Amino acid sequence: MKKKSTLTYCIATTMLVLSVVGGKAALASTLDIIKDRGMVRCAVHTGLAGMSLPDSQGKWSGLFVDYCRALAAATLGDANKVEFVPVTSKQRFTVLQSGEVDVLSRTTTVTLSRDSSLGLNFTGVMFYDGQSFLVRKELGISSAKELDGATICVKQGTTAELTLSEYFERNGMTYTPVVFEGTKEATTAFFSDRCDAYTTDASALTSIRLSDAPDPDDYVVLPERISKEPLGATVRSDDDQWFDINKWLLNNLLAAEELGVTAANIDKMKSSDNATIQRITGVKPGMGKALGLDEEWSYRAIKAVGNYGELYAKHIKPLGIERGANNPYRDGGLMYPLPIR
Repeated sequence: MKKKSTLTYCIATTMLVLSVVGGKAALASTLDIIKDRGMVRCAVHTGLAGMSLPDSQGKWSGLFVDYCRALAAATLGDANKVEFVPVTSKQRFTVLQSGEVDVLSRTTTVTLSRDSSLGLNFTGVMFYDGQSFLVRKELGISSAKELDGATICVKQGTTAELTLSEYFERNGMTYTPVVFEGTKEATTAFFSDRCDAYTTDASALTSIRLSDAPDPDDYVVLPERISKEPLGATVRSDDDQWFDINKWLLNNLLAAEELGVTAANIDKMKSSDNATIQRITGVKPGMGKALGLDEEWSYRAIKAVGNYGELYAKHIKPLGIERGANNPYRDGGLMYPLPIR
């Protein structure tokens, strides 16, 4: 597998656009390619409320979608200059490796094997989640340990497949997997009673229960979290500048919440005497230059979509999902911005 993924990555890097500088061919940076194109290409989920979902007019919304808009605002000065490319779990890494998209902003778990063998870099944790099970209430199941012998719907090419197998083996239980390529297929099968349970990240199951169940009250997401699922955006590992831009964009959205900087008050906050606020609003120079951007890149991103807390309140809270681990560290969560200096 490693040999194959390495070959795929090598092919991907050669497909990037070449520019000629001083008569010599040089590999163009991702940022240069995006500026020439005038658009950020962002791979997202095919449809998951709260994370990335198109409406009837094709307008996308969600936490991972607004991250892409913030990225476009930061790099191109316009949050609307994004092309959203919906991809399945099976397709997601290939479209990024091939150069078809600039960033994978989709519910994707950070793992050692993915980070080390695919030619990709995770830019940070955008959402802390955990795997669970969706079941019909009429089954009377209140714990995952009551699923011995169950038939379980699961998506192909996800960490959920491996975690499911390991959980049942660890607990001395058996199950029959019914594997599907995408969320739509797995969801349709589950609500057609082809499976006793459906397993994936708890946030996704909550979204599916509310948006796809014939009657949400007839279904329940079990309380156990059988894994840790830190979800984040991903870029190719051949461009440190693009990695840094993405890494510090997420960091600044977290820092803005910590410092009370919002989309509504960011203009007023420019007069703050706090050095970190001055940096993320572009008043104190240096941060933009370090990333190859102008000094107001972070200001534009926050102005366009708000801070991390605003994004959570807009997209995730309506699903009834408490912030929990996604709270700022000072409120008992795991979200901790790195120093901006």
